[in-house]
Amino acid sequence: MNHYASPAGGDKSPQPLISGLEPLLSIETLAEYVGVPVVTIYRWRTEGKGPCATRIGRHLKFALSDVQAWLGTVREAAPGVERAGE
Repeated sequence: MNHYASPAGGDKSPQPLISGLEPLLSIETLAEYVGVPVVTIYRWRTEGKGPCATRIGRHLKFALSDVQAWLGTVREAAPGVERAGE
């Protein structure tokens, strides 16, 4: 069951069908978005890296806000400069 609609115009970002609900990304969608294999997302989780997830049954779902927050933490401090403590 697809819980998201793709808006017209080629934008493939998930859009909630129910107003006010935050989009949840599947692990496959997250992996595609960040350009890594799904197994890398699973590995990051066992290493305590990567965005927080919500487990729904046996499925992992990632809130878009959690993904955006996590991306902010792994972003370089400046081009070619890692964040302090890394």
